[in-house]
Amino acid sequence: MKQTTEKLCLSELTAQEARTALADNPVIILPLGSHEDQGPHAPMGDYLCADAIARRVALATRARGIGTYVAPVLPYGGADYFGSVIGGIALGQATLRAVLTDIMSCLRRNGLTRIIIFNGHGGNAQAVHDVTLSMRHTHGVVIPSVYLWSIAAGMLPEVMGNRDVAERSAGHGGNPLSSVAMALFPDLVRPDLLPAPATHPQQFMGLPVNGFATARFEGSSIHFPLEIDEIATQGVMQADPRLCSPTAGRELVERLTTLGVNLVSHLMKEEW
Repeated sequence: MKQTTEKLCLSELTAQEARTALADNPVIILPLGSHEDQGPHAPMGDYLCADAIARRVALATRARGIGTYVAPVLPYGGADYFGSVIGGIALGQATLRAVLTDIMSCLRRNGLTRIIIFNGHGGNAQAVHDVTLSMRHTHGVVIPSVYLWSIAAGMLPEVMGNRDVAERSAGHGGNPLSSVAMALFPDLVRPDLLPAPATHPQQFMGLPVNGFATARFEGSSIHFPLEIDEIATQGVMQADPRLCSPTAGRELVERLTTLGVNLVSHLMKEEW
């Protein structure tokens, strides 16, 4: 698949360039993220990180001779627990499914079927699954999704060289996203605002909170309709952001990029 332009993003192409560049059905990476509280130290627009990694993967896949472009990032994630925090902007789950369906339908209409999603928000996961499953049933188009931060969390023990430190650093407002932001956007991160973790577990109705929407009772996790300001301290939950670092972030970005490139290369061999 020959790359016909040096431009990386669909938004940068002129209409005539697009007619030529997209005629061979290149790979289209669609980055997703969210705009929400990531702790007092990190930029709220975590979609910036998903977009940056998507661009790195696109460049590296081009180096392997695979035509690849990055679609405009969707900056608003599916609403989950963060509506109570100032500055957050989210889409309802039904709205997100409709938006994703429209995006995929527009790409497919123009013959672009090699689509891969780089997701940077847990609240997007169910909508992504619903829409991509529907696209497969209805049109036979297989759209993989890479949940960046879930994968990165699994890489943390090896990256940090200590499982205990990795576990203490991980959680909302901490690793892996804080380290990634430190590596990719050091000018946007405020190290002077890094908070210490809460000294006592948050409680709801007299029960210790052990998840975004759960509290523990008699050894079991019970679901409650919770929001982040009820269960986290300054947007940080079950994490020590002080253990995050740009060094760990750079290693995570490199590993995620390599994984993305290898995945695209594998899919192309499978007549994707």
